[in-house]
Amino acid sequence: MRLAGKKIVLGLTGGVACYKIAELTRSLGKAGATVQVVMTQAATQFITPVTMQAISGNTVFTDQWDARIHNNMPHIDLTRDADAIVIAPCSTNFMFKLAHGACDDLLSTLCIARPAHIPLLIAPAMNVEMWQNPATQRNVAQLKADNIRVMGPAAGDQACGETGMGRMLEPAQLLTEIIASFQAKSLAGKRLLITAGPTFEPIDPVRGITNLSSGKMGYAIAEAAWEAGAQVTLISGPTALAQPYGVQRIEVQTAQQMYDAVMTSLNTKSQDAFVAVAAVADWRVANASNQKIKKTCDSDTPQLEFAQNPDILALVAALPDAPYCVGFAAESENLLQYGAAKRAKKNIPLLVGNIGHQTFGKDDNELILFDVHGHQALGRADKKTLAGKLVSEIASRIKK
Repeated sequence: MRLAGKKIVLGLTGGVACYKIAELTRSLGKAGATVQVVMTQAATQFITPVTMQAISGNTVFTDQWDARIHNNMPHIDLTRDADAIVIAPCSTNFMFKLAHGACDDLLSTLCIARPAHIPLLIAPAMNVEMWQNPATQRNVAQLKADNIRVMGPAAGDQACGETGMGRMLEPAQLLTEIIASFQAKSLAGKRLLITAGPTFEPIDPVRGITNLSSGKMGYAIAEAAWEAGAQVTLISGPTALAQPYGVQRIEVQTAQQMYDAVMTSLNTKSQDAFVAVAAVADWRVANASNQKIKKTCDSDTPQLEFAQNPDILALVAALPDAPYCVGFAAESENLLQYGAAKRAKKNIPLLVGNIGHQTFGKDDNELILFDVHGHQALGRADKKTLAGKLVSEIASRIKK
């Protein structure tokens, strides 16, 4: 319920992408928001007000002369208690209206008459040639200069049969953008490098050594950092998770590959913080087979030889220009003792401890923060909530 108590005025303009807004409206409601739908006449050609009323649970407005508003001023009354106005899909024509202050229907008048403190977000949706047209790009530049948040568009197949930029973001992506718009930008202008998930150390081409990490905690931290305004690079071991929206993901398999990707990222661009969430294997199989090891009828058991993997966190922390380092410790017992000792051994300012087998693969966790002053419990909560708390902690520490 990350939008609990929020009122969203959701405007629809003409475009085939209107059919996707039914799903967005339902998702906004599930996130706790109250949704007030306003449609242009063109939008009603693609989806009916009856549908949007049924999904939103509120009367849909289409006419600036609607007498159902007691003072006949829906362009005023519909926005005064709103927390945000979202236009999706936002057509080329409507972008022109916003850029030039045109008010010739309820939705455009409502947007221009909104109080300055109410954010306006738009999700462009149009043909690739319309998006690339210089006039459209001039309008986009003006909208951004006017502090209107432009969400997308994306590239892909379009209803007209052409392919390219101009496709509206998917409903889940729009929901993420809307939620992010309400978050404090405590990491604006900062770069974060995050590792997540397990590593996989091959024994042969079909077998290997890994662990039960799902990657959920690391991915949640990446999402929370992006919501806080950071540029996020996520280096991920093998997981079944979708790429977090707005985040650059680099996929690796082994601990050595993760180390190489981390160092390459640090060398390519400076990072303000390195958050080592991944459950990296301490050892790899030194004598891994190039072919599948066959099971035989005799009693001989394959003999595996192990070599130690690079300690990614310690090596990053030892760099002369090291970013602010945050480590994770997944223990099975004595968390307070082992967590404090690990932070000191790694020589890092902040370590996050948890009991690994109680959280791997689950949606909730219980974290304890260790620093030079001692430890602090964040308590048990879902991983997205904990990620937000941890990101706030990191933001306050790297700004000191």
